[in-house]
Amino acid sequence: MSSTTVWRIVRRACNELATTHPEFANVHFAPHDFRRLFATELVNNGLPIHIGAALLGHLDIRTTRGYVAVFDEDVISHYHQFLARRRAARPTEEYREPTRDEWEDFQEHFDKRRVELGSCGRPYGTLCAHEHACIRCPLLSINPKMLPRLNELEEDLLARRKRAVEEDWRGEIEGLDLTLTFLRSKREQARRFQRSDPVSLGMPPIPHQKPQATDR
Repeated sequence: MSSTTVWRIVRRACNELATTHPEFANVHFAPHDFRRLFATELVNNGLPIHIGAALLGHLDIRTTRGYVAVFDEDVISHYHQFLARRRAARPTEEYREPTRDEWEDFQEHFDKRRVELGSCGRPYGTLCAHEHACIRCPLLSINPKMLPRLNELEEDLLARRKRAVEEDWRGEIEGLDLTLTFLRSKREQARRFQRSDPVSLGMPPIPHQKPQATDR
């Protein structure tokens, strides 16, 4: 089915709708609007937004949030409900109080996720799977403040590619083209995020360790 056929089907359906609902007479729908409606319907009916992101093929939950016509508190509420259901299905012994060393290791993981261009989204307890080639990594979330730095990196990559073409380093050209593709995609994504407000899910409180009893 061609895109033109899809547009005609949508236009015909809108015209038919306007005959019984005149309020839609001047409303124009595009095929992509139904993708947004689908995402909104999912999240408003309780599906966790990160699962919606996976269904839509989004690498970052904030991209999905831009599709979903819900308030921040609704997103947070649905996310907490999902967590509560998951926790209720797991053994209670898994929810013991962490030790001080475990908690410090957990916090250190998030400290190490901060990199030059933004933050790494790799899960806790995992190592960098891309040997710190952050520009190509889908888990890298670009800080919009680093957009000028991305432009600098692009200029350097283009200069390296020019040299590779002159020297006929074909393998190098292929790798540089791939890196440039990732860089430009991440730059566009960061620009979209720059125009939207972030969703804050908060941070868990630091547990207070009870002093251990000592024999006197």
